[in-house]
Order: sequence, then C-alpha cells, then structure tokens
Amino acid sequence: MTKKIVVTGIGASSPLGGTAPESWSALLAGESGVHALTHDWIDQYELPVTFAAEAKVRPEVVLERPEAKRLDPSSQFALISAREAWADAGSPDVAPERLGVDYATGIGGLWSLLNAWDTLREKGPRRVLPMTVPMLMPNAASAAISMALHARAFAHTVASACASSTESIHNAYTNLQLGLADVIIAGGTESAIHPITLASFSSMQALSRRNDSPETASRPYNIDRDGFVMGEGAGSIVMETEEHALARGAHIYAEVAGGGVTADSYHITANDPEGRGASRAIALALAQAGATPDEVGHINAHATSTPVGDIAEYAALKAAFGDRVHSIPVSATKGATGHLLGGTGALEAIFTILALRNRTAPPTINLTEQDPAIPLDVVTSPRALPDGPLLAISNSFGFGGHNAVLAFRSV
Repeated sequence: MTKKIVVTGIGASSPLGGTAPESWSALLAGESGVHALTHDWIDQYELPVTFAAEAKVRPEVVLERPEAKRLDPSSQFALISAREAWADAGSPDVAPERLGVDYATGIGGLWSLLNAWDTLREKGPRRVLPMTVPMLMPNAASAAISMALHARAFAHTVASACASSTESIHNAYTNLQLGLADVIIAGGTESAIHPITLASFSSMQALSRRNDSPETASRPYNIDRDGFVMGEGAGSIVMETEEHALARGAHIYAEVAGGGVTADSYHITANDPEGRGASRAIALALAQAGATPDEVGHINAHATSTPVGDIAEYAALKAAFGDRVHSIPVSATKGATGHLLGGTGALEAIFTILALRNRTAPPTINLTEQDPAIPLDVVTSPRALPDGPLLAISNSFGFGGHNAVLAFRSV
C-alpha cells in the first residue's frame, strides 16, 4: 500500500457546535457541551444521572421536516455532518460507482426502536410506523448518506462500540489503497441519550454522577474522575488519494497516514488493564504510516474519564512510547464533548486533523488535580505545536475489546 490518502472535507454536529468549525472554536475556548437534561422522562424514571452532552444544534432545525421524519436522530446527525463535509470538499465531481461510504455507529436507531415499542404496547400494531425497521437498522446512516450523495461503490457499516468510527476511517483508508473507490465519506454517528442507556450505564457504575455540576463532570485524568458523560452527534470526513485530490485542485487538510485495529479478547466491558491490545493498535498504525514512535508529536486520547479506563490507556501509551510518552502533548477532548460512543472516533479524528492544520493542540478541560498514576503531558490550554512535519495519533477503544488507532500527518 503506497498511495497517499488525504482528507479534503470535514463536517460535524456535536455538543459544542452544529458544524466542524463551530465545534473546533468552542473546543479551543474551553467550553463544555455538557448540561442538565430537561426532558420529562428524567423525573418520570427517577434516573440517577440527570445530565448529558446533547448536540448543540438539533437536527430538525437543519433538515426539512419530510426528510427528518424518515430518519432516526442518529441518521439525521450523520446526514448533516456528511453534507457539510461534502460541501467543504468542494462537492467532488466523481462517478457514483467510484464514490463510497464507510460509516459507523455503536448502537444505531435506538430512539426509533424504543419509540415503536412504546407505540405497539400503548396503541397496537396498526399504529407502528411502516418505516420503523429502515429507521432503526444500524446501516441506516450509511444508506442515507449513500442515497443523498449518490454513492454507489459501496455503503459499509461498522459497529464496534466506541471504536466504530475510527475503524470506519481505517477501512476507508484501506479501500482507497486497494483502488475500490476514488472518494470515500467516512465517519460515525450516535444518538443514544435515552432513559434506557442512562439507566444501564448507571447500573454498571460507568457514568459520572455529578448532577450538581454537569459542566465539570467529564474529568479525564483528574484524581476524582467518576465516570464518563453520554454525548451525541456525528463526524464525517471526505477521503481520497492525493493524486485525485490534486487533479481536481482540492484543499487538503492532512494525510491519513495509517491505522491499526486489534481486539483485547479480555472482557466485554473492561479494557485489558495492561493495554496490550491498545498498544498493538498504536504500533500497527505507526507501522502502516512508515513512522516510529519518536515521530509522534501529538496524541488525541480516548480518555473517557472513567477510573480504570484512563489508567489502562496510559499503560498502552507507556508500552507503545516508553518514557517519551511523558513529553508528548496529549489532548483529552471528551472533557468538553462527553462520549459520543460510535461517533466519538470521527469527531476526535476531526479534532486531530485540525490540530495538525492549525498547529494547535486543543485543551483538556476540568483537569484540576491530575492523577499521579497518569503522569502524561496533558494540554490544559491551547498549545502551539511545532512547525515542520508533524505526526499525530487518535485513539478509540470500545466495549467488546475493540481497539482502533489512526495516524495523521501534516501536509
């Protein structure tokens, strides 16, 4: 595999903003996308966690009503971010048979499924919407993007929990190397801030319970971190070979230099505490990029703000980089966005791309007392990155032992 794969368009709908530039600006400003939830069902079910990081711009504000009604919120966010990325890339003139989609989700159309179940129980089968299955199926987002942009090369879907969209971007990289498409829209989405997920994650002691201070609840690496914060939204990137991009005069953000995907085979929800699978994914990403650990100048960490997860990732980083890891600027952006599950890798890939393009590592908010067991160089205010060639990695790890890492290079 010798082709150079580049990013020519980005799009996002996140807890920080309705577009990628808005999300990036809010991230640099140290804003939090986490707030108390005001839905009736919070009190109805007496949920132990009453906050989350909802998307800042609701999809129904952006989409026309007839289109929105036929899509689950997860697909709505996906379509919005994909259209933004496509326009940002200059709406490439590419044959439909050479345009592909590789899109991810961790859970899929949760709202459509459970709303239909409520309708069935309360009103009977005749009132269940005929579009229920097309709305709830995990591949709905990929299909919606494919139909909207007339992408006919393929429309793939990855469901690898919180590693999903990072894996989709790596799949897109591989398929471009293989010549299976000229342009691919890749990314991921999630809209699962629902009573059932809040209750379930709470039952497993995975969520922060800082109901009295939602904005400071997501605290990666802080000594008193107590769990992650649910987030929602989507991120999309347009990828193509450098040759194809230059031939059409496209703007290039960064190079997707490589990626690595592994499995822990350890536990359905817990990371391998020694980080062996995660460190192998980092090594594979660097090998595919033709790079050494010494070349990495920035890390966007998975860093969910869970007591054990952050330490397991540190173990993986230490195994991959040795003592040098303590001098690499690390950004943990979930402090601001919460955890978008299947969409988180795509959003953090965008943040990594923009960090390279703008030579600025984004801040990790809510870090007031760093855990001494995790002695990383955590960026707490926007930090300038050096000029010259620069390599960065973005980590994503998910339930089921899924590990996915991407390497990006400045251009």
